[in-house]
Amino acid sequence: MNGRKLKIGVLGPHACSAEEYEMGREVGRHIAGAGALLVCGGLDGMMQAAAEGAKEAGGETLGILPGSEAAAANPAIDIALPTGLGPFRNALVVRACDAVIAVRGAYGTLSEIAFALRLGIPTVGLRTWKLLRDEQIDHGIHPAENAAHAVELALELIKHG
Repeated sequence: MNGRKLKIGVLGPHACSAEEYEMGREVGRHIAGAGALLVCGGLDGMMQAAAEGAKEAGGETLGILPGSEAAAANPAIDIALPTGLGPFRNALVVRACDAVIAVRGAYGTLSEIAFALRLGIPTVGLRTWKLLRDEQIDHGIHPAENAAHAVELALELIKHG
């Protein structure tokens, strides 16, 4: 990738169960372990879990925030980019990435998945949405078995994308 650091986004819900939170932290640790920059929406829930995991593993984090204040970022965000765009910042989160990993998620996550698929950005799913198109499974979301597999698959999709 021209010597630049890969950017892998983590998409997911604001409200997480303890199991989902740990899954997000594990994804973040694997992203950092791969030497990639973790990109997320910068707030709480899955975004904070993934960022914490990345920081625990010595990685760097970028949060693209919906509001106008960088101070709103969770403590594990290294670089906070406030947009003032509210939920419309979801497109920027995705556009900034070489690949994205959706972990569970609600409608905001679904919108980010849609942006990624529309933009041709490799999309990996870890217990997230499944899509139908014309009553057939849409295979745009590549399912992962666990956090390590999700990051491995994202890297493979970037390499062959």
